[in-house]
Amino acid sequence: MRYHNITKDDMLNGDGLRVVLWVAGCSHCCKGCQNPMTWDPDGGLLFDNMAKTELFEQLDKSYISGLTLSGGDPLHSANRLDVRKLAQEVKERYPEKTIWMYTGYSWDQIYHYPVMQYVDVLVDGEFILEQKDNSLLWKGSKNQKVIDVKKTLQQTDQLIPVLYCPDYAK
Repeated sequence: MRYHNITKDDMLNGDGLRVVLWVAGCSHCCKGCQNPMTWDPDGGLLFDNMAKTELFEQLDKSYISGLTLSGGDPLHSANRLDVRKLAQEVKERYPEKTIWMYTGYSWDQIYHYPVMQYVDVLVDGEFILEQKDNSLLWKGSKNQKVIDVKKTLQQTDQLIPVLYCPDYAK
């Protein structure tokens, strides 16, 4: 897996103060994408042990709520296996921290992927420039959904996503 950046103390890409891993590789190529430099799966840097150490040093901090996986697309074919392994390791090491993931795929295309058992919140769907809305929380266009993955996977019909609503918003 390759990546472009590790953002520390991020408040825009998920609930709470987060660490964001921006992976390389995206085949959606959405018009108006804020990160077109991440589309090339061969771009960026190799996600090696040094990068993983940097990521874990941030997650070690008690005030960090968790990890956000974005990009590019963490579910691009070049990333899926490594992202699953990383998510599993993060959940084992930091069970109290949440994992958020941004993907251009829709929930019905990916709900069965093994990585979903480690994801707490998923923002799904391609960015659609014509539906862009800067007032939306944690997403860029109206078609995207912010999904509570744990609650959705507990349902009988897992194809109907439960939307994420933090406790403080209830």
